[in-house]
Amino acid sequence: MNATERIGLVDVVKALPGMAMDAPSLLHGAIGLVTVGPTSRDSVGHVFQRAAHRHPDRPFLRFEDTELSYGQANLWVNRYAAVLNAHGVRPGRTVGILAENRPETLLAVLAVVKLGATAGMLNTHQRGEVLNHSQKLLDSTVLIVGSECREALESLPAKEIHGEVLCLPNGDDVLAGCPDLDEAAVTADDHDPVQTPLIHARDKAFYVFTSGTTGLPKASPMSHFRWLKAMTGLGHLGVRLTSADTLYCCLPLYHNNALTVSLSSVLGAGATLALGRNFSASRFWDDIQRTRATAFCYIGELCRYLLNQPVRPNERTHRVRVVVGNGLRPEIWDEFTERFGIGRVAEFYGASECNVAFINALNIGGTAGVCPLPFAVVAFDADTGQPARGADGHLRKVTTGEVGLLITKITDRAPFDGYTDHDATEKKLVRNGFRRGDCWFNTGDLVRDQGWAHVAFVDRLGDTFRWKGENVATTEVEAALDEWPAIEQAVVYGVEVPGVEGRAGMAAIKLRGELDGRGLAAHLVKRLPGYAIPLFLRVIDEVEQTSTFKSRKVELRDQGYTGGGPVHVLADRETGYVPAYDGYAAEVAAGRIRV
Repeated sequence: MNATERIGLVDVVKALPGMAMDAPSLLHGAIGLVTVGPTSRDSVGHVFQRAAHRHPDRPFLRFEDTELSYGQANLWVNRYAAVLNAHGVRPGRTVGILAENRPETLLAVLAVVKLGATAGMLNTHQRGEVLNHSQKLLDSTVLIVGSECREALESLPAKEIHGEVLCLPNGDDVLAGCPDLDEAAVTADDHDPVQTPLIHARDKAFYVFTSGTTGLPKASPMSHFRWLKAMTGLGHLGVRLTSADTLYCCLPLYHNNALTVSLSSVLGAGATLALGRNFSASRFWDDIQRTRATAFCYIGELCRYLLNQPVRPNERTHRVRVVVGNGLRPEIWDEFTERFGIGRVAEFYGASECNVAFINALNIGGTAGVCPLPFAVVAFDADTGQPARGADGHLRKVTTGEVGLLITKITDRAPFDGYTDHDATEKKLVRNGFRRGDCWFNTGDLVRDQGWAHVAFVDRLGDTFRWKGENVATTEVEAALDEWPAIEQAVVYGVEVPGVEGRAGMAAIKLRGELDGRGLAAHLVKRLPGYAIPLFLRVIDEVEQTSTFKSRKVELRDQGYTGGGPVHVLADRETGYVPAYDGYAAEVAAGRIRV
């Protein structure tokens, strides 16, 4: 389905028969959404603990050549918890965790939350000032550091580290001078912590940091309540695993797709989590087969990287029946599902700080799904990133089929946990939107209202630029560029041109071969409206990305069209792209460059 289309009654009716076999999971999810509230005495650790007692011999975690049962994992989690408790970790305290994907990292996280403390998930790719900023925000009682993150730890000023550093060894590799968590755990008490059944759903479970593509990262709290809602809403209603399923996740544990979406889906079903050390496009399907995965978690870029790989025999001989994630673009949706034989895509929309989520429960192509909680898609001001207000001071909802800014209503059932920074929290709030006293969360995301409470993700508002009086969605331009055979990857953004209002389109492209400026321009003319065709192209060797595969556009945008590598400019529709020349920007400002 193309994301520009609307979802109608026929689409919904067609999808219903395919959900019949999942009725028990759907019922479980519906009951959970109604019965679990912020004051409930339930938590991430308690869900895991109950699962371990119900089926201790069932496989819980697979990692490379290691497999742990639920019972074995729970014993190690309890031992870790006992050690942490001896080092002062109590309910309400924070434990920073700086370690890569491996079983011990996940078990340490579960130990922290079973104690009623908060696990602060530090990005293992951060260094120096950025990492120091993040760990100081956490103000940890204890900082657990995997020995594989020695370089990151050494980039921090020793006097500014918050909390006692405990080493989580990676094999025989340890951090000199730091107490060894594994060594202490061998003789520690393995009984369930007494705190676990007393934790309220409203208490904080994790801090997950925003990606930091602009400015310094913000620590977004994830309450147990929001995690439990993900287990019922995304897990039971969307992913719908069974106890016989294995979900493969190679996304980092400091990412909510791993820690919340994947883990909650697995624990909610009593299934198995296959944890990948990291993502590798070349060995992805080997890992899927080795771990006997029947499901996996993705983000959009992961899907595109897999499509860019040569065809492999085992990309069709796997047992995967459902995938869950966000960012699968509509223009590659069918190609992805057909090439790899994926029967169901549980695409969702959500963010670390967002108070609601959408899930494609009906398996309709090209949609981020449905949300049962209050939201609105409204007209917006591209320059300020804020909803546009009418003469009466109120917001205006867009019509079905239109693109607008997604805002979600903040209620007791859908609270906004905010950030550690009060000012950053307040900036995300939209007060008195439709009536006096209401309060909404500004997601900063553009979506298409598809009808029937469904939306399709279009773009981050911060990545949208305005040109010729029109809002240009960078994802749509990137999709058109990615279709051109010689382009391996493209990143689109807006750049300022002196004397011109708005921002002109520019793309940084990684080529597979030579640039055919005339042919590419002809392709874009057929694919895009004139105002959306980039005027500037920069040929680069590699697209720099965050650890969660988001393109770093800020540096490219700051370079404009003057810095960096070779730049080509669009002369006109017929001539196409030619090497940049002096005076081109003045021609744009004078209106002589017409597309």
